[in-house]
Amino acid sequence: MYAWPRIDRSAFLVTVGDIVGFLARERQVAPPGWNRWLVPPAALAIHLSIGQAYAWSVFKTPLEKSLGITGTQSALPFQLGIVMLGLSAAVLGTTVERRGPRWAMLMSLLCFCSGLLISAVGVWAGQYWVVVVGYGLIGGIGLGIGYISPVSTLIKWFPDRPGMATGIAIMGFGGGALIASPWSTSMLTAFGNTSTSGIGKAFLIHGVVYAIFMSVGVLLIRLPSKEFTEEKAALLKDKPKSTVAFNVSANNAIKTPQFWLLWVVLCFNVTAGIGILEKAAPMLVDFFKESSTPVAATAATGFVALLSAANMAGRFVWSSTSDIVGRKNIYRVYLGVGALLYLMLLTFGPTSTPLFVIGAMVILSFYGGGFATIPAYLRDLFGTYQVGAIHGRLLTAWSVAGVLGPLIVNAIADAGKKAGHVGPDLYATSFYIMISLLVVGFVANELVRPVDPKFHEPKADDETGKPSPKPDDDEATVAKWNEAEAAETAVAAETADQDESEGVVRK
Repeated sequence: MYAWPRIDRSAFLVTVGDIVGFLARERQVAPPGWNRWLVPPAALAIHLSIGQAYAWSVFKTPLEKSLGITGTQSALPFQLGIVMLGLSAAVLGTTVERRGPRWAMLMSLLCFCSGLLISAVGVWAGQYWVVVVGYGLIGGIGLGIGYISPVSTLIKWFPDRPGMATGIAIMGFGGGALIASPWSTSMLTAFGNTSTSGIGKAFLIHGVVYAIFMSVGVLLIRLPSKEFTEEKAALLKDKPKSTVAFNVSANNAIKTPQFWLLWVVLCFNVTAGIGILEKAAPMLVDFFKESSTPVAATAATGFVALLSAANMAGRFVWSSTSDIVGRKNIYRVYLGVGALLYLMLLTFGPTSTPLFVIGAMVILSFYGGGFATIPAYLRDLFGTYQVGAIHGRLLTAWSVAGVLGPLIVNAIADAGKKAGHVGPDLYATSFYIMISLLVVGFVANELVRPVDPKFHEPKADDETGKPSPKPDDDEATVAKWNEAEAAETAVAAETADQDESEGVVRK
């Protein structure tokens, strides 16, 4: 009789215990002497991978032909992915701060790569809704978790240059399409870009390769140690403006007008850029279809790569520039000059392909710069205490923009085609809408002022170094305070009445 092999339960438990220990926050703290420049490559490993989302336009036409769907439908997986990015970042932002970047990056890997694999199955089965669920819903959660964690970690490591630090991380997200676009195009060409078999293989390879690449970030990421505090003081000695003397919790931040003004700024800046990016390849072909210099589909794919390069470069260059000129001033450029560039594309773009390409590239550099600068803007206004959670909640603006931008451009273009319009006429109305949104965003940025001190967190106690908890702190924060104070409860009981009179809040 066949005897089943016995499973060593103790070995299994040790393996699970090792994994849990590996993800424990205390195991993520860097040892003394850790080189902070090892953290940016970890962030880039995640952002370059999840930045594949920006190459979605390469899949649009093949999916439309193979599954028989419209341009608006083919944009839905991308739109839902951006919606879930913002929602997951908002809902899980505090959890990411509590559990640490290694846990967040692993969750991002599992969700994003499984989303690609599920999309492959959906295409092979000819089921469009499976692609929407896989890439948009599940993959979108991976986008959100993976997006915010490297950003907040880098801000902690580079307090002297927060704009540059966030630019490094978010540069990778913008540059993801620079790799994914030609790579996806070559696979679709080799496997067959009009067959479900070829498209499915491309999704499958994406999922496997990105899982391996993202693992590098999971293994490499670290949190600053206590010893880094002394180094931080030395870094900020010659840069007093880099020091933020106050902090605002995530719960309090959303009660301020500054948060919602920045929400409008980010939403409308993203809407104006993402509308072009999501439909970049077919837009360029349509814009010059009736001209004397039509653009081939292969050249349009190169246009996607150029926009991705501009998006990527803008994230680093403009965000680094914001460390010098200030956040408000740099957003004046993004929004004000961006509106003028859209007007230029409408007026002079159809007369010259190079002019159209250059104008679109500058707009996309502002789009990328806006993403990279917003975490530093938040840090300037709200401090570093829960900047990752605040950033996550602000990214709901991206969720709205992810639907609004592609919907405006695709719906108007589809309606224009049914009405018999061709060339630039398909996009004229969309561009005027984008100009209006950028103007509104410009006004919102002008209204931003310093946060009222009533929203500031209490300063750390001189003896314990811990800030006093507030009644409106989130549950996890309150639990942290209670745990830290548990050992002192017996001694403090005798003087509880006196402590309360001095403003100590106890749960």
